Amino acid sequence: MNFGPLPSVDVAGVPTDGLVLDVREDDEWTAGHVEGALHVPMSEFVARFGEVTEAVEDGRRAYVMCRVGGRSAQVTQYLLQQGIDAVNVDGGMLAWNAAGRPMAADTGTDAYVL
Repeated sequence: MNFGPLPSVDVAGVPTDGLVLDVREDDEWTAGHVEGALHVPMSEFVARFGEVTEAVEDGRRAYVMCRVGGRSAQVTQYLLQQGIDAVNVDGGMLAWNAAGRPMAADTGTDAYVL
């Protein structure tokens, strides 16, 4: 089934109260992430899919992110196939950081993109 071009958005188009779904691995998340994002690594995505459906049950759009956009594109496609409103964030965390959007880290140090 072909859904046509994958919906995507520039980091500037992610609302401050938007549901950011980060699909990077744990070490990447720990180094730096969008504060308030939902972290479900791509490697655990199918097993933890219920967390995602809970987060979007009120019809919220999921803004899917990884480091540069490859993994998030795959997850966005999967979400769309499940009937979930999702968009891929172009450029991922590298673009987010370059745009000066706020980041948090779990290390007690300055956040960075791993």
